[in-house]
Amino acid sequence: MTPTFWTTVADTVSVICLLGGAFFAFAAGIGALRFPDLLARMHAATKPQVLGLVLVLVGLALRLRDGSALWALVLVAIFQMLTAPVAAHMVGRAGFRTGKIRDDLLVVDELSRDLDATRSRSQDDQQAP
Repeated sequence: MTPTFWTTVADTVSVICLLGGAFFAFAAGIGALRFPDLLARMHAATKPQVLGLVLVLVGLALRLRDGSALWALVLVAIFQMLTAPVAAHMVGRAGFRTGKIRDDLLVVDELSRDLDATRSRSQDDQQAP
């Protein structure tokens, strides 16, 4: 096998990863526009978007074939995987607290119980001398 063969294979896999990543990013955008409620939109916007970005980064790494660029792309992927779930969680909690969540679509609602307990403790603390 010649080096030209492996370059061609890497370029082909790179194109497949780039197109797959673009598809997932597009699907995330369509899902964020089309789904009816906040939780469904949040789910559609975060999960395929992260997978799409990782595929784009893998395709870019295969195309660039440079060590310093590879480490920068790895850092981007790690930070994206760390921050996207946290941001989605915070958006979900904020939406729940402001009443933007449809209660009829929830299967399990553990946050209402926790919020009610916190509110009652807060009221008890305010009434105590």
